Amino acid sequence: MNEPRVAIVTGAARGIGAATTLRLAASGWTVVAVDRATDDPRLPYGLGTRAQLDEVAAGASNVTAMVADATDLGQMRSVIDDTAAEHGGLDAFVAAAGVIAGGVPQWELDPAQEQAVLDVCLGAVLTASRVAIPALLKRPQPRRGRFLAVTSTAAVRGLPMLAAYCAAKAGVAGLIRALGQELRGTGVTTNAVAPGSTRTAILDESARLYALEGAEAFAAQQPLERLIEPAEVAALLAWLAGPDADAITGAIIPVDGGLSI
Repeated sequence: MNEPRVAIVTGAARGIGAATTLRLAASGWTVVAVDRATDDPRLPYGLGTRAQLDEVAAGASNVTAMVADATDLGQMRSVIDDTAAEHGGLDAFVAAAGVIAGGVPQWELDPAQEQAVLDVCLGAVLTASRVAIPALLKRPQPRRGRFLAVTSTAAVRGLPMLAAYCAAKAGVAGLIRALGQELRGTGVTTNAVAPGSTRTAILDESARLYALEGAEAFAAQQPLERLIEPAEVAALLAWLAGPDADAITGAIIPVDGGLSI
């Protein structure tokens, strides 16, 4: 019998990260669910909590919770090392941690908030690639490694008053495309999903920044005329992590309710 494949998911306390953790676990993966589980003092809204992370881990026996800051190279290196020691290696990494800030033109955004967005939405993916890809490459050939990230339709749409978020997500898309080329022939693929308006805390904060009554207002922008559910994004990430996605690398795949049509 084959050993369970091992995945790490960041931003796992809630939203797309939590849904992806549970989807992978339901598919038989051993999953290490990672989240900083504390607020960022630079941002005006709450992030995922330790209680939420523990609740995700309690949802499946093959999920382990680990508190670590996805932007911190040392902490993430420890996550990789601990995972390899406990589970024998790494087969997939899903970089799903994200934050948002804005509500004003880019030149008026508080520099600390701007840096928080760049640190988490782009910097954490760069950090993940630095520590996770060498771990993925340690699996013997023929290997099937997966480095996956969550970008956004904001990477290509140019949303007003969310310039830092757009820039960071565009950076993730560029990184994933480049890594796909750099990893050619290794058996490790890199892909990203680009969600549209998805029912998450980030969308709630986006609604506040745009002075909307609530996140449901964004549904009208999508041809489906509803919000995307985190589980729908997680389903694509889980598929990309699996054997049926062997021929896909360097791709940015929309889950956007028809915005890209």
